[in-house]
Amino acid sequence: MSKRDTQASGEEAGRKPRQHITAEKKFQIFLEAQHGDKPAAQILRREGLYSSDLARIRQQVKEGALEQLSARPGKRKETVPARDYEDLRRELEDKERALADLTVELAVLRKKTNGGSWDR
Repeated sequence: MSKRDTQASGEEAGRKPRQHITAEKKFQIFLEAQHGDKPAAQILRREGLYSSDLARIRQQVKEGALEQLSARPGKRKETVPARDYEDLRRELEDKERALADLTVELAVLRKKTNGGSWDR
């Protein structure tokens, strides 16, 4: 493996490839850093994070909390899964196309039978 290959893959001198941290893990890190038992630097070293990562996590927690706290009480809007939405959208487009074709066909038939009168 060449030096370029190791640099591209992130295996160079102690550098780890980027990892995805789950929302649950981020919240645990946030709570641990806020609790104050251990210095934040120690927590960050253990998790392999930087102080900017902790700042980002804190901002995300704040935004999430504000979003939830500002939500009005009552029934939540029901959402449709993306796949179902796409199926419904395609079905609607097909029906609109069929309706347009039938509208044109009806206009042609009316012209043939009534001499073009639309009044009925």
